[in-house]
Amino acid sequence: MEQMEFAARAQAVRGRLYRVAYPYLNSRSQAVDAVDEAVYQAFLKRHTLRNPDLFETWLIRIVINICLTELRRRKLVEVTDELPERAHEVIDRLPLREAIQHLEEDLRAVIVLRYFTGLTLAETAETLGVPVGTVSTRQRRALALLRLELEEDAI
Repeated sequence: MEQMEFAARAQAVRGRLYRVAYPYLNSRSQAVDAVDEAVYQAFLKRHTLRNPDLFETWLIRIVINICLTELRRRKLVEVTDELPERAHEVIDRLPLREAIQHLEEDLRAVIVLRYFTGLTLAETAETLGVPVGTVSTRQRRALALLRLELEEDAI
């Protein structure tokens, strides 16, 4: 894939990539950084893409991997700026966003891809490298868990 073609195709899917990264990272600036990093890494490895029709799926997978790396890094970094009594205080959090963060990674990935980026079941399965039936099962399970958690919050 030539540089100009890569740049045009990457620019066309940046919005969708951002919609994948934001629910993982809950930060606009970090989501933009993750998308930028994904595009950069993809550019460097563009010659390894065997099927150009899978360009968008390939980029989404790279974004997810970068987000997961960032989340692992966050767990290792201990925040020392916060006062101990305020460390667990949740400020400006939407119940749905928080509920999605509590899902297991495989369930969260399905919800993010299906509802935040608008991928179909087949596209989600292709992106995650799992069968369509698995995506469907994970989606039902994730939605049931979200429903339970949001109902508990309402009570």
